[in-house]
Amino acid sequence: MTELTHFDPQGQAHMVDVSAKAATVRVAVAQGRIVMLPSTLALIAQGRAGKGDVLGVARIAAIQGAKRTADLIPLCHPLALSKVAVEFELDEAASAVTCRATVQTVGPTGVEMEALTAVQVGLLTIYDMCKAAEKGMVITDVRLLEKQGGKSGHWQAA
Repeated sequence: MTELTHFDPQGQAHMVDVSAKAATVRVAVAQGRIVMLPSTLALIAQGRAGKGDVLGVARIAAIQGAKRTADLIPLCHPLALSKVAVEFELDEAASAVTCRATVQTVGPTGVEMEALTAVQVGLLTIYDMCKAAEKGMVITDVRLLEKQGGKSGHWQAA
């Protein structure tokens, strides 16, 4: 098992020193979904939700979430992101919306946390905008799908 990097030799939490690491292109892709009643999915698909364009607002919120990750996760480095792309897919058979975020930077540390945060914030925004219609929606399956760059190279989920 690899040692955890966010702890010093005394076991105290610290921000990892990345100053000696090479700046490389770093990309991460994360995905998650929110499951709901078919009637709630229909409101989203037809643009009839009371608060407006659910997916449009959720996309902007996801992008903002990626940009604010270091403000939310205490030991994350503030990063200059060069790309944040967010896609939503409606799955009528499963009565769900899938959110996928791709985040990119050129720097000494990866963007996995930014991609995961983007997905969570996007899905939470869908929940917020649709909670008047349904409070029992379930956010699920949030995970990293792929990362590229850095010393560990390319990793892809099985």
